[in-house]
Amino acid sequence: MTSRNAAPPDPTGDRSATAARPPFAERPVPSGAPDPLPEPAREELRLEAVMGALSDSLRLHIVRELLLHSDAFDHPCGWLGLDRPKSTLTHHFRALREAGLIRQRQYGLERRSHVRVDDLEARFPGLLALVAAWEG
Repeated sequence: MTSRNAAPPDPTGDRSATAARPPFAERPVPSGAPDPLPEPAREELRLEAVMGALSDSLRLHIVRELLLHSDAFDHPCGWLGLDRPKSTLTHHFRALREAGLIRQRQYGLERRSHVRVDDLEARFPGLLALVAAWEG
């Protein structure tokens, strides 16, 4: 049995890393990027909304992929390669944005997303490390 105060597992396998320094970081906003779509402010993020959004396995998968495998500032939903109807994906991405897990920007007809690492780490330290380590 582990202690309630134990640090979450480090998904990189580096046992010397601490929960305060996650293995992922938010990228700086590129110049000329559009403003984000409406979302809750950092201080408005609520744990029950975040956990509710993550309770869906597809949404958890989306957050993990964006968190661990992003190779750019943000990504369109097609980057994830999900075989789901567009309306279904729109619903899931909106749920993630409204809970405060992702930030979306509108580029013409395309919405691109990234995880709000800095805001989530500030409000719920260690939560993203748990998401990253999840292998469900």
